[in-house]
Amino acid sequence: MTIEKIISGVAIGPASGLSKRLVTVALGVALMFAAPAFSFAQTATEPAQASASLGLPDVPTTRILAIGRLTSKSTPGAIGAVLPQEVRETVKLYLEGKIDQWYVRKDQASVVFILNITDVNEARRTLEQLPLGRADLMEFDLIPLGPLSPLAALGGSPNR
Repeated sequence: MTIEKIISGVAIGPASGLSKRLVTVALGVALMFAAPAFSFAQTATEPAQASASLGLPDVPTTRILAIGRLTSKSTPGAIGAVLPQEVRETVKLYLEGKIDQWYVRKDQASVVFILNITDVNEARRTLEQLPLGRADLMEFDLIPLGPLSPLAALGGSPNR
C-alpha cells in the first residue's frame, strides 16, 4: 500500500478539519504499517532493579519510550481499514500532549513514540486504545526513561 493510496482514502478538506500536509506528516509516522513487522524482546529486569544492580541511584520515570510492532494478525487490508482513524487518534494524543515525539525506525518496520506519561501501565492502556491496538494489529514494547542517574553523584545525592 503506497502513501498516495492511503492519503486518497483519508477524508481531507474543510469538512474533515485535516489538511493534506497534516495527513501526510501523520501518515509518515504510520508508514511502517504497510511493511512487515519485526519482533522485539522485552527486558526482564525492572528499571529500579537494573539501576540498583549497577550501584546507581534510583531516578523517577519522566517519559516512556514506546516501540510499536505489528502483530501476526496484521494484513494490508486490516490495517488499511483502520488507518485513517488511527492517524486521527494518534494526532489527537499528540495535541493532548501525551505523545511528545514520534518517529519511524528506518532499520525496521516500526513506529517509535516518546510519551509524556510516567506510568508504564497508563502508557500501555493509552496505546491499546488506539484503533490498531483495539483491533489487535499492533502492540508496543514500553521502556521507562528517566534522568541520567550517574549525574546524581555530581550533586552529592544521598540515594547512592
